[in-house]
Amino acid sequence: QVQFVESGGGLVQPGGSLTLSCTASRSAFSIYTVDWYRQIPNNQRELVATISSIGQPYYTDISKGRFTISKDNAKKTVYLQMSSLRPEDTAVYYCNFQYLATNPDTWGQGTQVTVSS
Repeated sequence: QVQFVESGGGLVQPGGSLTLSCTASRSAFSIYTVDWYRQIPNNQRELVATISSIGQPYYTDISKGRFTISKDNAKKTVYLQMSSLRPEDTAVYYCNFQYLATNPDTWGQGTQVTVSS
């Protein structure tokens, strides 16, 4: 069962900013770690950032210094604020509970981010 609905993607110029959101479709949310991933066609999905159940963020080399992950437990939503965007950030962005990452049935449609002038 799909766990999240992602939104907020779009077309942005290099150097611009976007904020992505993903909202959980079930009541149990706050106790789980959530990951943001991205995928370019014909490539593997790659981890962008993680937020723990207590709100501790973790960034990969992709996101460090440019992206901020946060969450609102009351809204069951995780955010990814992206700045200084580059053309290589162009991808479909997804989020999911970390413990469900290997279950293909739990991934949503994602949201497309295109960075282009």
